[in-house]
Amino acid sequence: MSALALSVLLSLISAVAYAGGAIVQERVAVSSPGQQFAPMRRPGWWAAVALNGLGGVLHVVALAFGPLSLVQPLGALTIVFALPMAALFVGRKAGSTAWRGAIMATVGLAGLLSLVGSSEAQSLATAERVGVALVTGGLVVALMIAGRAAHRHPAVRSMLLATGSGIAFGMSSVFTKVVAVDWNGGVSAADLPALATIGVFATAGLLLSQAAYRGAGLAAPLATLTVVNPVVAAAVGITMFGETFRYGTTGTVLALGCGVVAAGGLILLTTERITRTEAEAERALPEPTLPAVEPAVPTEELLAGVPEQAGSMPREEILVPDRGEILVPDRIEGILGPGRGGRVRGR
Repeated sequence: MSALALSVLLSLISAVAYAGGAIVQERVAVSSPGQQFAPMRRPGWWAAVALNGLGGVLHVVALAFGPLSLVQPLGALTIVFALPMAALFVGRKAGSTAWRGAIMATVGLAGLLSLVGSSEAQSLATAERVGVALVTGGLVVALMIAGRAAHRHPAVRSMLLATGSGIAFGMSSVFTKVVAVDWNGGVSAADLPALATIGVFATAGLLLSQAAYRGAGLAAPLATLTVVNPVVAAAVGITMFGETFRYGTTGTVLALGCGVVAAGGLILLTTERITRTEAEAERALPEPTLPAVEPAVPTEELLAGVPEQAGSMPREEILVPDRGEILVPDRIEGILGPGRGGRVRGR
């Protein structure tokens, strides 16, 4: 097998490993809503970490056998592999809008990366490394805070966190390239800050990606990660490593067009997720129920349940004396009060 074919094979296996890790992360996020960043007690979490680590190692090895312009676009196939794998293994089917968005994002990203020209390997000075690390770290923290503030909008929150994760992963790739350029067969004290920066950004990217999958599905966060990660790395390469687009002005225009296509794919994915979230919320609302109307109670039963008041006449038969036994007073004053004699006379 030629080196180029081996590079393609390793790139495809790397994309499959990344897709599997993303699917497991999304499943863990659904089953662990209270642990959004690092559910370390879940075996699935460590399986996702292992799959992502395997994908990263295979990606680095593929770069050793093949050119960057070929390996990086093949890495964009992660989202294309993830959708059918999710439908096959976990029964999560994506709609037609998600498929269109995923394909647009992948094609746009692949075209953009294929237009980035190669250049001589060069490193960054110490001041440039510190500046890039601080600016990127501040941007990732700002996106994380914005994501937490948008907790009532799962789709927006997911996109913000996925963007922060993609930036963190992209900068991890940048510092990996810096270490590779400065590599002289051993690790010196000067390499430790760059290695520590790689570890911090890679860990932040993994934790933010885990949080991005919570309540947002698989397609939109994974597509955002897949696009933002290499775009950030390519942007740093163009601005700081002296890399340029191929074919001069024509290549630059084509690259901008590919960027628009990739952005349109992400918009479709986000729109599809927002629509699905609203539909799920409507289905989750309880159906309105009318209060039960009790049948009318007869008056006799109502009166039977009224308790007798103290001092009131009992509800028994009232004995009325005969007509002849009724005494009629002589004067009306006898009723209102006693007379002068203090007696009431009758017939």
